[in-house]
Amino acid sequence: MSQRLRSRYENVDLTPGQGKTSAALSVGLGLLSVLASVCFIWPELFTTPDFRGFYNLDVLRVSLQISIAIGFACGLISMLRHESIRYGVFGMLLATTAALIGSGKIEAPDINTRGLYVGLDYFILTLVVLALIFIPLERLFSKEREQKVFRPGWITDLKYFMFSHLGLQLISFFTIIPVQVFLHESTSWELQKWVAAQPLWLQFIAILLVVDFGTYWIHRAMHEVPALWKIHAVHHSTTHMDWLASSRLHVLEILTNRLAGYLPIFVLGFAPSAVYAYLVFISFHAIFIHANLRLRFPVLRWILATPEFHHWHHSSEEAAIDKNYAGFLPIYDVIFRTTYMPGPLASTYGTVNDPIPAGMLGQFLYPFKCWLQKPNNNTPS
Repeated sequence: MSQRLRSRYENVDLTPGQGKTSAALSVGLGLLSVLASVCFIWPELFTTPDFRGFYNLDVLRVSLQISIAIGFACGLISMLRHESIRYGVFGMLLATTAALIGSGKIEAPDINTRGLYVGLDYFILTLVVLALIFIPLERLFSKEREQKVFRPGWITDLKYFMFSHLGLQLISFFTIIPVQVFLHESTSWELQKWVAAQPLWLQFIAILLVVDFGTYWIHRAMHEVPALWKIHAVHHSTTHMDWLASSRLHVLEILTNRLAGYLPIFVLGFAPSAVYAYLVFISFHAIFIHANLRLRFPVLRWILATPEFHHWHHSSEEAAIDKNYAGFLPIYDVIFRTTYMPGPLASTYGTVNDPIPAGMLGQFLYPFKCWLQKPNNNTPS
């Protein structure tokens, strides 16, 4: 996508009464409906094996039909109200395509294989659920009231969101599988049996304590080691904080964080139920602390990381640089003297001395290009 087109879509005006909201809804719902229809037709390739047993096909089928109908209706409204009919027409075409793809064949067969797959269903469900939760929250409790849903950089962050969800199997292959192979002979440790026998709530807390201790030091190294900073700078390149900004992570950082998290979990032998609860929690929490929210949580912010705490970590103000490393538990920043939470809320974000490219491909190549260049004295910022 050219810079001109990217700029156009990243600055969409959704002023009510002009057909622009209906245009966005039509195109968005139409596209999601097409992807969902594909999941129905080829579930063995596009759905996540771990999720298949939980699906109620009747509910999903009706939801898809409703989405198609709403997308088509919004497209029609946009055609009548928007200054340009092309958005409405495009949305209606997408809805019609979804209806044609699934026409007479919205029946997913039983799939008992765990072969290669693309988690398209995981991407759709999480995007819809998180958008329904965080977009209204950010409208009701905005820290930056003038910031739009389609703010600058949202297309890049949506691509990261899509990659991290569609690439679930790929990420697992390079993280979970190596850890399991490495620890294959350690399944009979007495420590693992003792840990697995503890109450689930205690295991959950223990996972937070153990994993966040490791990720604190990895995160700190990403800031304080210049070569590693080139990877992490991609995450800090966003100048607008919201729920979608949490997805902007270089693939090398994703793999590093997953390995650091899974290794102690498997070494200590936590029960699967506690691990699943932890994974659900961190998935929601990581998005929450990036959200455009003004909520302060006076007591909780010293126990569990909040948007206020993490926004200061992303701040480009000099006093806030290289502070608030903890992902979940601020106590580690307190212990190691890296806490920064003054009275006001953070307001400026981004890197200071690093010219990070705007697009996803350029950001992927950025650290490699920096490593190949002549060493300099640039420090993380």
